[in-house]
Amino acid sequence: MEEEAEKITFLIQSLNHPNKKVIRQAADALISLAPEVPQLTQQLNRLLSDAPDENRWSIAYVLAHIAPPSSSCLNVLNETLGNTDPDIRWVAALLLVRLGKSDRSIVTLLLDLLKSGTPTQRRMALYCLRDIDLKDSVSLQAFLESLRDSDALVRVAAVTSLKSRSDINKEASDLLLHLFLADPDSRVRYNAALTLAQLGAPTEEIRMALKNASRSEDPQLKKAANAALDLLQKKGPTQYAK
Repeated sequence: MEEEAEKITFLIQSLNHPNKKVIRQAADALISLAPEVPQLTQQLNRLLSDAPDENRWSIAYVLAHIAPPSSSCLNVLNETLGNTDPDIRWVAALLLVRLGKSDRSIVTLLLDLLKSGTPTQRRMALYCLRDIDLKDSVSLQAFLESLRDSDALVRVAAVTSLKSRSDINKEASDLLLHLFLADPDSRVRYNAALTLAQLGAPTEEIRMALKNASRSEDPQLKKAANAALDLLQKKGPTQYAK
């Protein structure tokens, strides 16, 4: 019993290790041991409240795997979407996507993060919502509103997320066309062109905009327009959702 307690203590301490591989190994070990250690959830919940901010994500990661996550645990995972380390951000994102497929409250938290989060958190929240594969009008409206975000990378995330929506509507098409024609960031224009083509844009206005851009002196925009036109030739027009 004492040996098991020492092992648990060592694994928990390893969650604070600077090496992410060590953290992952410790987390996996704790997750596998959890069924045999019923007090582990309570112990980790206490630590979650007291741990420094930079160490909370790994504790929350384990907790979300071994028990229904508390609001504190979910809040930490949401905060982790803004972590400066992209690997850590995506660990949290993949976990939130898995949980969000069966728990609508997580979708609500992600939608709220689009209004209150940092640019990085907003961008990651969009990717989470995309990968949960939502088809409702609320999430579609959230994507459309994010097309107007002040941060270019958030707009890119919103643009690319619309590719997976089968319920795309004309409002989205018009917004994408506006971004393609007028957005100040070339990355947004590039992705807007490709998304319009991926959706099978049927309007002559969009086709003409792409054809004009295919003759642009901007090499990236020209490349995007040509790629979009090639896609449009392969895809038939899409009927927008009403």
